[in-house]
Amino acid sequence: MKIIPAIDIIDGKCVRLSKGDYGTKKIYNENPLEVAKEFEGYGIKYLHLVDLDGARSKHIVNQKVLESIASETFLEIDFGGGLKTIEDIETAFESGAKQITIGSIAVQDPAFCLELIQKYGSEKIILGADCENRKIKTSGWLEESALDVIDFILQYRKKGIQNVICTDISKDGMLQGASGELYSEILSRTEISLVASGGISCIEDVHQMKAIGCSGTIIGKAIYEGKISLQQLQEFV
Repeated sequence: MKIIPAIDIIDGKCVRLSKGDYGTKKIYNENPLEVAKEFEGYGIKYLHLVDLDGARSKHIVNQKVLESIASETFLEIDFGGGLKTIEDIETAFESGAKQITIGSIAVQDPAFCLELIQKYGSEKIILGADCENRKIKTSGWLEESALDVIDFILQYRKKGIQNVICTDISKDGMLQGASGELYSEILSRTEISLVASGGISCIEDVHQMKAIGCSGTIIGKAIYEGKISLQQLQEFV
């Protein structure tokens, strides 16, 4: 199972939110590159990088952070937040993203997303299934849709999507455990590679995600708050 630390960016700084609420922003490091290099130093190979400014403004904002991390580490970066146009997506790939995550645009413009899958290949496009009470949310989690998370995933599985990051927003940043039951249901009803995101609070949660069958686990606040050490994660990498 892949261990995928998260770096969320606002104003070029490494931050974390609680339940996606921008008002709960906490800055952990002024220099995200330092954080990324520390992850790499412990043998971690993957990074989940989110442009929160981009998610809110609906266009890429922090591509310079992506560029610096991609050019100065060997981390394989999946990048998301505000990717709405071919130009933004090209910028993300040119700045060093290995994969991009599509979320809001997947709800708002399925035809465009099908074009992306055909243009770049399903290995480069991750579906971001961000949900609260099973309903997909968009635009930096500020807007709710009527889509059930499993129906949403199945819709894109038929279009060729293979990789999904599912975030239970009610758990995100709360350090109260992940949504194991939801992830188990997704895995039982869909044939996708699922990365769990949101709520990981201790190393036991990481073991649980592996036991469920997740292909990866995104870990954010638990690392920054010292609930999980990078040494503990080395058994997985």
